[in-house]
Amino acid sequence: MSGDSSQDKQLPATEQRLKKARADGQVVRSRDLGHFVVVAACLGVISAVGPSVTQRLRDLLAAALRFDAETVASPAFMAERLSSVVPDLLLLSLFLGSVVCVVSVAASLVSGGWVFTMKVMAPNFGKLNPLSGLVNILSKDKLSDTLKSCVLALLLAVVGALWMWGHRDDFVRSQSVELSAAFSEAGSQILSGLWQLVLVLALFAVIDLPLQRFLHASKLKMSHQDVKEEHKQQEGNPEIKGRLRQRMREASRRRMMAAVPTADLVVMNPTHYAVAIQYNEDSGGAPKVVAKGTDQVAMKIRDLATTSRVPVLEAPPLARALYATTELDREIPVALYSAVAQVLAHVFRLREAMAGRAPYPNSLDLVSVPPELDPADPRHNRHAARKGGTSAPTP
Repeated sequence: MSGDSSQDKQLPATEQRLKKARADGQVVRSRDLGHFVVVAACLGVISAVGPSVTQRLRDLLAAALRFDAETVASPAFMAERLSSVVPDLLLLSLFLGSVVCVVSVAASLVSGGWVFTMKVMAPNFGKLNPLSGLVNILSKDKLSDTLKSCVLALLLAVVGALWMWGHRDDFVRSQSVELSAAFSEAGSQILSGLWQLVLVLALFAVIDLPLQRFLHASKLKMSHQDVKEEHKQQEGNPEIKGRLRQRMREASRRRMMAAVPTADLVVMNPTHYAVAIQYNEDSGGAPKVVAKGTDQVAMKIRDLATTSRVPVLEAPPLARALYATTELDREIPVALYSAVAQVLAHVFRLREAMAGRAPYPNSLDLVSVPPELDPADPRHNRHAARKGGTSAPTP
């Protein structure tokens, strides 16, 4: 099943998908919002500094149009006059250009936030394919942009034509007044007309920003297969993770088997459970379990202990309790101190007897453990149920 079918992509984009798209430079951008903000900011600046700018332009125009016989006879005069006008015009252009840059960046931050990436500059030869280009032209977002641009152009043309038709008499009258007055009056009229066009741009910006967010979310929608693949990438391939867990178990088992020869005794069930106990009197701590296992692993622990001359004792309740309650390399629970001390004392007496320093002890009596710690005891299951835990398997 293909996860690329647009009909299958009905799930919203995950957080990881959104982050990846943002890293690739795919964010919400509204061109209509940018156009509105830029035009409105420029008109606002011009309206605020309009009187002083108009007066300055009037002075420049008056100075540029002042001639006499001496200046006309000098060929270098026009270059000097132009050089005196250029700094003021350049300063005005730089000021308006700076305003445009600032508001453009602000509009981008409002719509999609700050994104810095070089991936969009990487060459993509797939865009040279005419078939893929045709598909992009006929895509939902491109068609909506084309339709929206056509409607916007039509509305701007209608609003502009209606405004000019309504002010035709004012433009005719401006031809009969002084040049400076006509210049000022025409400027104010043009600004009022441009503000009406800004209102149209504002209307489209209000519509375009949610539309672009909707199209962006639709473009990033995912199928069930996409979500599964992303989950595999985040969590790791289950087969690989399974192999890693198997290797970790094998490594842990090798370390466990290597610790069996260092144990003081092995407690058996006699065949279903085996637990190797180590006790260091100098450390002052309680005995700890260095190896444990069931069935075949228990047999391997027993054989390795026999080969390493580690005593192996049959104490079924204690073996089951130790296996169920104690993790590897952890000290035994307090409730089993008495039972473990009993078997350790028996082992130490055996060692003394084998060394000829004491008589051989009697056979080990039945070692009793608290019934709630023995998985074979029915009371253990009831105790585990009350605690909300699970009991170890019983043979």
